Amino acid sequence: MFTGIIEAIGSIRAMTPKGGDVRVYVATGKLDLGDVKLGDSIAVNGICLTAVELPGDGFWADVSRETLARTAFVDLKPGSAVNLEKALTPTSRLGGHLVSGHVDGVGEIVSRADNARAVQFKVRAPRELAKYIAHKGSITVDGTSLTVNAVDGAEFELTIVPHTLAETIMVDYQAGRKVNLEVDLLARYLERLLLGDKAAESKASGLTESFLAEHGYLKN
Repeated sequence: MFTGIIEAIGSIRAMTPKGGDVRVYVATGKLDLGDVKLGDSIAVNGICLTAVELPGDGFWADVSRETLARTAFVDLKPGSAVNLEKALTPTSRLGGHLVSGHVDGVGEIVSRADNARAVQFKVRAPRELAKYIAHKGSITVDGTSLTVNAVDGAEFELTIVPHTLAETIMVDYQAGRKVNLEVDLLARYLERLLLGDKAAESKASGLTESFLAEHGYLKN
């Protein structure tokens, strides 16, 4: 588990095809690896990766086909800057929100505009994730815990203060960039709870419109 508070900006040092997937070397910059052991988790742009080698100034990790297919990792290349966060410990401050490091989908930056000293971003999420994104709710973008300031269909707005811009890769975001999105865990669990006994049915993976209408959650 993670908090969504980025600890350092690292970079992709190398990417090596291996047995159908990819082994990646992440240079970790100012991130303190003194307490990191083999097998520990580190979030890279919000993707939970397992350290399989620790050369000293970074770590090697294996990236599965599943991760390559479901995240914006495929857009990274040697030299790409990435957000880094070590897994939280029982004594960590939970400054953001609970983040699993399991990406739900890939979004796209629609626009960027200055807003006093902050920057306003509009982001388009995949349609299937729109139901989990709420005004003033939490969302994780490339591993960064952020507050949603406005929602319009599958698009949402973020206001990013100077500190966050300086400490994350968001300073480089421009329209058209693909980003990893993880929705709030509570929204996911609430969805399953509302399914009740239907959750045990093989196709009951989400709240369909027919289910919502049947139980009075959709009203004209």
